[in-house]
Amino acid sequence: MDRLASFGNDPFDKPPCRGCSSYLTEPYIKCAECGPSPFLLCLQCFTKGFEYKKHESDHKYEIMTSDFPVLEPGWTAQEEMALLEAVMDCGFGNWQDVAYQMRTKTKEECESHYMKNFINNPLFSSTLLSLRKTKDSRFAEGAIPFKPTDDPPRPTFDSVLSRDMAGYMPARADFMEEFDNYAEWDLKDIDFVDDDSDILRALKLSVVDIYHSRLKERQRRKKIIRDHGLINLRKFQMLERCYPKEVQELYDVMRRFARVVGPIEHDKFIESHALEFELRREIRRLQEYRKAGIKSFCSAKVYERAKRMRDEERRKRTMLCDVLQYIQDGRACQQWLSKQAAIDAGITPAVTTITVSATGRRSAPPLNLTGLPGTEKLNEREKELCQVVRLVPGAYLEYKQALLNECKRQGGLRLAQARALIKIDVNKTRKIYDFLIKEGYITKA
Repeated sequence: MDRLASFGNDPFDKPPCRGCSSYLTEPYIKCAECGPSPFLLCLQCFTKGFEYKKHESDHKYEIMTSDFPVLEPGWTAQEEMALLEAVMDCGFGNWQDVAYQMRTKTKEECESHYMKNFINNPLFSSTLLSLRKTKDSRFAEGAIPFKPTDDPPRPTFDSVLSRDMAGYMPARADFMEEFDNYAEWDLKDIDFVDDDSDILRALKLSVVDIYHSRLKERQRRKKIIRDHGLINLRKFQMLERCYPKEVQELYDVMRRFARVVGPIEHDKFIESHALEFELRREIRRLQEYRKAGIKSFCSAKVYERAKRMRDEERRKRTMLCDVLQYIQDGRACQQWLSKQAAIDAGITPAVTTITVSATGRRSAPPLNLTGLPGTEKLNEREKELCQVVRLVPGAYLEYKQALLNECKRQGGLRLAQARALIKIDVNKTRKIYDFLIKEGYITKA
């Protein structure tokens, strides 16, 4: 009999008992032979020998309970899960509310246990973290040492380096165009004389105070740019691309909050979320192995290799969609099959041309969309466009989404930008671009 973790603390998270349909409370019984859906029984139904369909009372079983220590004595697995859920609900550092939700531990016990086992735990220095350190050390080796006595760079006006640095002049620690660049214009005509009235003098002093507040804001922005290393834009973008796409989106959203916290705290926040994303991805991979019945990393390697082979075979089968448009043309079908045979054999396929009649280039028949994946996502006008342009629906949807994202980011889209974004025939790109403009999906720049 194995002691296994339950579904969660809430009994409503678990399936009901198959015998009496009551909500399960630990400990309860799981049949080890019935599946794939779990066959669960409460202790009362189990002691009565409840049988249902293929389940018999003499089947092997497992006792499902989380009343055992995992990380240290005195903390059961159920309390560990309750602590993690309480921290997720109440927030890290809010130990008073965490202890109130736990009900079995004090505030000090919750804080010390969480810091010891989930923050400062040496087990977290695993392969996943070592990969992160290796990547960080690779960037650290490429750093350029800079000493205070070194002569700072002096890019010429309107040069590439000057534009990359946003007009920053390191020798003067100033920008060519400052924030609120014309703030001094309000002071250029102010002159304090002895015969000024009290109200006029107070107004002039108020203008000077406003100017001082603008200077403080200018210095504050300079400090943020300097502290967060935002002057070297290319280096900043290169570091940002090191994160996965999901973390990059978070990075872009949280950038506006960099002014609130310091650079180290901001980087720690982003790094912690990047690490959380990698840990979640690793957990999903391990859960996939468990679902497939894999119990060793050696079997996992075999599973990954077989999975890649299945994906490759699936891609080859989907390539048959490309030949559907040539079914009515025997010569074109034969050319396509010869090309695929050459690709499978590792030989560069020869370029073949379609015979052109004396009257001009032969026009291809409309593409038959029957059975092609993604057709159900198109409206009638989009189906007509795909038939005329001879473009499979999946590729059209991908090109459409790419153009929509670029138009949203740029505030408009030109045909040249669309051709640079979609690497297909320029005539097809123009037809897709004109269609999206006509239908109102995108706007011209």
